[in-house]
Amino acid sequence: MTYRDAKGKAAARLRAAGIENEAAESAFLLEYACGADLNFYLLHQAEEMPQEKKSHFFQIVEKRCKRIPLQHLTGVQEFMGLPFFVNEHVLIPRQDTELLVEEAVRVLREELDDSIFSSPNPDISSVSGNYVQEEYPISKLQDFHILDLCTGSGCIAISLKSFFRHAFVCGTDISAEALEIANINAVANHTGITFIESDLFSKVSGKFHMIVSNPPYIPSAEIPALMPEVRDHEPHLALDGDRDGLAFYRRITAECPDYLLPGGYLLFEIGYDQGEAVAALMREKGFEDIEVIQDLAGLDRVVRGKLPYNEGIKGPHSQI
Repeated sequence: MTYRDAKGKAAARLRAAGIENEAAESAFLLEYACGADLNFYLLHQAEEMPQEKKSHFFQIVEKRCKRIPLQHLTGVQEFMGLPFFVNEHVLIPRQDTELLVEEAVRVLREELDDSIFSSPNPDISSVSGNYVQEEYPISKLQDFHILDLCTGSGCIAISLKSFFRHAFVCGTDISAEALEIANINAVANHTGITFIESDLFSKVSGKFHMIVSNPPYIPSAEIPALMPEVRDHEPHLALDGDRDGLAFYRRITAECPDYLLPGGYLLFEIGYDQGEAVAALMREKGFEDIEVIQDLAGLDRVVRGKLPYNEGIKGPHSQI
């Protein structure tokens, strides 16, 4: 059996198992199983495939036919140009979530980084423990404090840290197993992140310039109808948003003013049909400059809002 024959046979098996994009997946699995790239395949596709490589390749194909996610077989998913190790304890990073990171970067650069902040208050210092105590413009240091709730694989926190190397970034998750993966990813991507095992804010102290979250948002009744790759292999703890999918948005929006600096931003990833509902929750809690941002498909994907200043109180963002 040649490499080309093996690839075609694998594609047929994947198609019979109900997997879309079977040609692309068979090519990717062949490259992974053989430790080779596309150039190798193009040069050697007509050659006989060694028995050892053929056996290994079809073992992986059979696992994929059982709807085990491709990323669980290879162990890696790229996100924002960075590699992330994944397994059954974390959600696989999705391209949709990159819009949340992109909007967070834009806000930090265009809205917050243009401003001059005074030295941090004691609450912030108690979180990081390594804050510069003299007064410097944050625009020079990019010394933001960012909190990522429901961090999972750590892909959002680590990506933001890669853009803002001087930022203090903290990620929380209720799952100890997920945080083990997040720590592995932080080390692999050479980013220093503080991870805390916490039910949202329960073990968080201090205040932040920005809070971001991709929380569980799928209504409980919809989970049985999800694709097998998601329903059977990704953690329900990271998927189930309770009866209407909005439980975590309610909790985070209600509690976050105690952890967000005046003038700071809250950003959520949302389901395609949740933009209006999440924006309404933020309005009810007094957020301003609320915007629902759509993805390239024209679907609601991110909601952003700003915590207003308390009248008569000048906080560290008073010069924005």
